[in-house]
Amino acid sequence: MVYIILGKGFEEVEAIAPGDILRRAQIPMQYAGIGGKIVEGAHGIRLEADITVEEMALSEMDMIVLPGGSGGVASIEADPAAMAAVEYALSHDRYVAAICAAPTILGKRGHLDGRHAVCYPGMEDGMGKAIVHPDREAVIDGKLITGRAPGAAIEFGLTLAGMLPGQFSPDEVAKYMVYERR
Repeated sequence: MVYIILGKGFEEVEAIAPGDILRRAQIPMQYAGIGGKIVEGAHGIRLEADITVEEMALSEMDMIVLPGGSGGVASIEADPAAMAAVEYALSHDRYVAAICAAPTILGKRGHLDGRHAVCYPGMEDGMGKAIVHPDREAVIDGKLITGRAPGAAIEFGLTLAGMLPGQFSPDEVAKYMVYERR
């Protein structure tokens, strides 16, 4: 199961595009809301989560995805259940994916030290001792996957879909979406 965490002020495209791609690939995923099932994004779009963060079955988690948006990142960092899920994923060898400002959640805690990663331009100070690749849309380093910004959301989603078995490959999903991978 893939859980995409939604905190108030999340960057909408960074949550919706990867979730859509994972579902197109037929990879089980759920949106998990902080503070309830209806969560408002950074641009006023409200998304109804499938479950709350407290309802996540951590033992069934294959991947946790952290969308950016400064409000969404602050919401994740302030929520004990969300942070416990991130720590669970890290300590149980699960995939942890973060895009835009969200990689700083990992960077500030030292989880990116010596690892290859990417983040929103200008957020590099929050990346700890990561090896940052500002020219890349998405970066995989072991079980950590990072994405650059809202414009990278489709490539980030396809990268996530390539990490887990699904009925359709990322290339099949990209072709169906008429998206050319870089």
